[in-house]
Amino acid sequence: MHPILKAYIPVANMLTQTFGKSCEIVIHDLTQPESSVVYVANGTVTSRKEGQSFDHLIRQVLLNKKFKDDCTANYVFEAENGKKVKSSSALIRNPEGEVVGMLCINYDLTVSNLIQERLNEFLPASPSEPTSTEDSAPNQDVLTIIDELIDNIIKNTDVGNLKRRDSIEIIRFMDEKGVFLVKGAIDKVAASMGLSKVTIYSYLDEVRGKK
Repeated sequence: MHPILKAYIPVANMLTQTFGKSCEIVIHDLTQPESSVVYVANGTVTSRKEGQSFDHLIRQVLLNKKFKDDCTANYVFEAENGKKVKSSSALIRNPEGEVVGMLCINYDLTVSNLIQERLNEFLPASPSEPTSTEDSAPNQDVLTIIDELIDNIIKNTDVGNLKRRDSIEIIRFMDEKGVFLVKGAIDKVAASMGLSKVTIYSYLDEVRGKK
């Protein structure tokens, strides 16, 4: 675990003790993306375990329109165990300003949704506000974080001697984590791995099952 992140363990324990068994706290070490989960307090919400990798960093945190000041709050996702979870995530930086980790609060909505359903049976429905679907390019700070993440994924790899299958597995990991959803990521990955953009596209087609 990155030394800076150890200071957040008491915070994680305090939050779960404050908000009860429906609350889970996960600390990620983003300097080791393939096994970023380094601490879990009350892992019964999403069944997260130490040694696993991040899932929502790019899609629901960095690319969220509400991402601001290194934080995205109150996004909802369905965990692998089927639970609806409300989550908030904040990035953790070192003194040099580089992102080294992330703290996530995951709250099980099962009980809250049941209560809401009962209330809806008695309360009149009100029209919901329209949701904006307008796309926007990620800001420069997000692009910098993605660049650092890519560097961390391949930092312990001798890219000059990578076999094809190993390169494909790196591309597969990045694709699963949403790296290529960010504009310019393919150029960055190609340059970092010493491959052409055409090769990266070819590997992407392969991992996505395209011919």
